[in-house]
Amino acid sequence: METGLKGRRVLVTGGATGIGEAAAIAFAREGAHVAVLDINEDGLGDLAARVRDEGGSIEVVKADLSTDAGVQAGISVALERFGGTCNVLVNNVGSGAVRSFDDVTDEDWLKTINLNFMSYVRATRALLPVLRAGGGAIINVASDLARQPEPVPIDYSASKAAVLALTKGLARAEAPKIRVNAVAPGPIWTPFWTKPGGFAETMGQHHKMPPQEAVEHEMKLRQLPMVRLGEPQEVANVIVFLASDLASYVTSAVWGVDGGSVRSLT
Repeated sequence: METGLKGRRVLVTGGATGIGEAAAIAFAREGAHVAVLDINEDGLGDLAARVRDEGGSIEVVKADLSTDAGVQAGISVALERFGGTCNVLVNNVGSGAVRSFDDVTDEDWLKTINLNFMSYVRATRALLPVLRAGGGAIINVASDLARQPEPVPIDYSASKAAVLALTKGLARAEAPKIRVNAVAPGPIWTPFWTKPGGFAETMGQHHKMPPQEAVEHEMKLRQLPMVRLGEPQEVANVIVFLASDLASYVTSAVWGVDGGSVRSLT
């Protein structure tokens, strides 16, 4: 089916690795012009080389998305390279660690909210005037933990629940010019899990098990119907759909890509 994304300008935050990287590649394969913001300079370079080797169009911008100044600077550069226009914003940047409520300090809470939620607020605020002028779509990457929180990681779950509230409110405020939707991935095997200090390592510390064994144990506790962790491309496919003309009547929706982890009806 024709997505209608060819020639459109798509900005992805936190796109050097994982779900953001997969989304950037998928958009480029649809013929979109892609700009990716991330603090990971090496990852940005690798991504740019891969997309360009495939004949795609991509701009990469190093930006610290945990600060207001970093978000503003990164988006300013991306917009300049896009000629002042943008059609799609994918808010994807985020991080987290597995730790119990008692172990999460005020500093931890603020750090999590600042990156996982406020970066979305700031990026959206910066691009809304452009999106309002030409119409477009915003896709926010949330989490299954926003809808079905587990005991850990509680700060991460709360930050992603805030993303869903933001999505719903913006969808009503900006319709019909801008469609705003969210994807809520379940456990996806990305550097978010595998990097030093990531979910796998900190989950191992929490469960007092080796990282891989701890992840398998956690999936059993969650009774995940698909049993396995998902792949980044499986989430990217849904992100591209929500940004495309194929989803022209879809707004204020939360699309689970979670292997069946969420059991509720909503």
